[in-house]
Amino acid sequence: MVCSAFGIARSSYYEHRRSRSRIDVERLEQRAKVNELFTQSRSSAGSRMIMTQMQGEGYEIGRFRVRRLMREMNLTCKQPGPHKYKQATVERPDIPNCLNREFEVQAPNQVWCGDITYIWVQNRWYYLAVVLDLFTRRVVGWTLSDRPDGALVVKALEMAYEQRGKPAGLMFHSDQGSQYASRTFRQRLWRYRIQQSMSRRGNCWDNSPMERLFRSYKSEWMPATGYISASEAQRDISFYLMERYNWQRPHQYNQGQPPAVAEEKLNLLSGNG
Repeated sequence: MVCSAFGIARSSYYEHRRSRSRIDVERLEQRAKVNELFTQSRSSAGSRMIMTQMQGEGYEIGRFRVRRLMREMNLTCKQPGPHKYKQATVERPDIPNCLNREFEVQAPNQVWCGDITYIWVQNRWYYLAVVLDLFTRRVVGWTLSDRPDGALVVKALEMAYEQRGKPAGLMFHSDQGSQYASRTFRQRLWRYRIQQSMSRRGNCWDNSPMERLFRSYKSEWMPATGYISASEAQRDISFYLMERYNWQRPHQYNQGQPPAVAEEKLNLLSGNG
């Protein structure tokens, strides 16, 4: 009677019953993978990022399927809030803005960027300094300290310089923070034969790749209440920067490839690998 009332063939009803009793193994596998990647991202990955990662692992899946699976499992990604930037045109006369927002470079170890952000650790502020290679936006150096002095940025630079094989012909770009203008840091740049470039005062867009990195870390990964201890912060930040950000997290600048993966592929294509 119900089939007749809605104009549906009885055979369609029975076919629907049979299909409900069958287990869709592929769908279950996709659901499990979506949940795994979402959990690994600490609830920060959206449908686009998860789709990119799954396709990179060989899954044939589109964004709408990922979005539907996330909705079924009530997975909602964290979204960063709006960020307001102050505009300014004042430039430090002795350290000009040599980079001038030319963020696309042709090879590794041509232009590095640096910046500092603050992290709540053990009921006090700690300071994180990071060095980024603009070629594929790869993190090449970092350090964490409870003192925001010149030694903080020197240690991050030292790590990058040693790990990248002491490259020559570099430019280092940063904002006009006192740490980057300190005698300690500038002397280290002189020793490494690195050209210094500085953003205009208060203009964050002059160093936007670093702003994006810190925004991703704070909105996607950093615990909302900070870290219990300095050792916990060291481990967690190290994993995010050197493993998740460099090797796992898809980056829009690299057409969905993580920075370290993109750099290795480009080096092989150019014959430098």
